Amino acid sequence: MRPSGRSIDEMRAITIETDVTKHAEGSCLIQCGDTHVLCAATVEDRVPPFMRNSGLGWVTAEYGMLPRATNTRMRREAKNGQSGRTQEIQRLIGRSLRAGVDRVALGERQITVDCDVIQADGGTRCASITGGWVALKLAVNKLIKAGDIISDPLETPVAAISCGIYAGQAVLDLDYPEDSEAGVDGNFVMTGSQMIEVQMSAEGATFSRDQMNELVDLAEKGVAELSRLQIDATS
Repeated sequence: MRPSGRSIDEMRAITIETDVTKHAEGSCLIQCGDTHVLCAATVEDRVPPFMRNSGLGWVTAEYGMLPRATNTRMRREAKNGQSGRTQEIQRLIGRSLRAGVDRVALGERQITVDCDVIQADGGTRCASITGGWVALKLAVNKLIKAGDIISDPLETPVAAISCGIYAGQAVLDLDYPEDSEAGVDGNFVMTGSQMIEVQMSAEGATFSRDQMNELVDLAEKGVAELSRLQIDATS
């Protein structure tokens, strides 16, 4: 029995509320159970120096957790004092979102997606990627409506979900009690049935090829559900 009472292939309740901030070109609040992340996309008519005159767009991301996102207060991180975990996660978010972008169609502009964790209960990086794509898509929709770009550079949603081995069983969408006790922990970033990135590690026990296949099957199911929610939120 999972601590939450969910079945092994049951996700937490997911909601995506769009246009939650006044100024960002695209924004949403994604809630995955008790994990809540605010995602905001900013469009700029410039690219990093290494991309200038390339004709290609760029998508990047920043990630942070508010001091009381967790059960005890964390120190607020300055950008030049970010923990290794924060830097690793925001690079993951940026890589993941870029993998689903036609950068030629985007044109020579940059979109920065800020993901701020308001409340954490496991799976914050996955929620950030999933909500980050929604914010990115909303920003791109505005560019298309304004005639700034002709074709949609975001054809397929990018979403992420966690899976793991908890109490000897493969389970979908770990919350914190499961994540902290899981023998195997994995994060799967996908666009449709295509893999973008997989992070898997033996936290307390090794795992077999068959178990890995079980986790991939669960991830595909979860991402399919998330993709439907993303499309509904941005249509």
